[in-house]
Amino acid sequence: MAGNASSFKASDTVIQLAQTHKPKPDPNGLVFGTVFTDHMLTIGWILEEGWQKPHIQPFGNLSIHPGCSALHYSVQLFEGMKAYRGPDSKVCLFRPKINMKRMLKSAHRACLPSFDGAELLECIRKLVEVDQDWVPHSDSASLYIRPTFLGTEPTLGVKKPSKALLFVILSPVGSFFSTGAKPVSLLADSKYIRAWRGGTGDCKMGGNYGASIYAQNEAVDYGCQQVLWLYGDDQQITEVGTMNLFLYWINEKEEEELATPPLDGIILPGVTRQSILELARKWGEFKVSERYLTMADLRQALEENRVREMFGSGTACVISPVGRILYQGENLHIPCEGSFPPLASRLLKELTDIQYGRTPSDWSYIV
Repeated sequence: MAGNASSFKASDTVIQLAQTHKPKPDPNGLVFGTVFTDHMLTIGWILEEGWQKPHIQPFGNLSIHPGCSALHYSVQLFEGMKAYRGPDSKVCLFRPKINMKRMLKSAHRACLPSFDGAELLECIRKLVEVDQDWVPHSDSASLYIRPTFLGTEPTLGVKKPSKALLFVILSPVGSFFSTGAKPVSLLADSKYIRAWRGGTGDCKMGGNYGASIYAQNEAVDYGCQQVLWLYGDDQQITEVGTMNLFLYWINEKEEEELATPPLDGIILPGVTRQSILELARKWGEFKVSERYLTMADLRQALEENRVREMFGSGTACVISPVGRILYQGENLHIPCEGSFPPLASRLLKELTDIQYGRTPSDWSYIV
C-alpha cells in the first residue's frame, strides 16, 4: 500500500476551515447518504505535473468540464468506509488499509493514476479529525466515508485520462435499509447479470451499481427489496444487491458449513466478507468455505431442511439476514429465528463490538 514516490503527501495538506457550520442531524432519524458534513478532501492530478497538494476545504459543489471522461465513459470508482465513536468517545476506522488496497486495484483497472494508500489514509484521518463532531454519539449510527476517483480530462476521446480528481466526502448514517435490522426479501432472476469474468465486478466502480438499478426496481415491483444476482447456465449465486452473500447450512457431505462464493473475478472482495471469514475460521466450530453455490443447491437444501441461515454482508449494512427468495414464481423461505438468526446475530455483535471500540482489536484504526 505504501512506497509510491510519485504520490501526494498527507504532510502537504492545506486546510481551509468552513466559516459556518451546518446543524447536526438526529442520529435516530438518519436516511442513508442524504446528509453531508462541513468539509471535504480534494486532490487533483495532471499528467504533466503529477499529484497536486491535498486540500481539506468547506463542503461544496465540484466544477468539472462537461466533456470529462467520468461523465461520458464512467471512468470512475469509489470506496465505502465508516468511522465509529467508541464508549470513550475515541473515533476509529475499521480495517481501512484493505479499502486502500482495493481502491488502488480499482484505479489500475480504470487506468487512473496510482498513489500511496498510506498517504490517502492519513489524509482521510485528517478530514475525519476536522469533522469529528459529526461522528454520531450512538452505537447504531456512524460516519460514512466515501472516497471517489474521477477521470476529468475534457475530451470525448475514449482513452486513458490525463487529468483526474480524487475527493472524499463524509455522511452520518444509520441503517442502510429502511426496514432496519429485519430479514430482506430477494428476487432471483438470471435475466440480469451484475458481473462477468474478465469484467469489473471485482472492482468498486460506479458503473457496476448504476447498471443494477433497473433490476433493483423490478425486484421492488415483485414485492422484494433486493436482487439475488445469478451467473452462468448453472445459475451460480453470486451477490445480494450490493452485498456479499453467505450461506450457513449442512452441505452435501453432511458437514456444518459457512459458505460464500469465491473471489473469481465477479465477486467484490468485501472488507466485511473478509472479516467474517477470518472470525469464523478463528472460532474453528464449523467448516468455512469459499465455494460455488447454485440455485439448484439451495433449493435441494431447503427441501431437505439443511439450510440454517443466509445473510448478506457489507460496510453499509454490516450483516443483513435473508428471509425470502422469489425464484421462478416460487417463494423460497429461508429459516430465520426471530428478526436476526443466531449466527448472523453473533457475527454482527463481534464485528460491531470491534467497530465501536467495545472490544480492542488491531482491526481498529484510531483517528
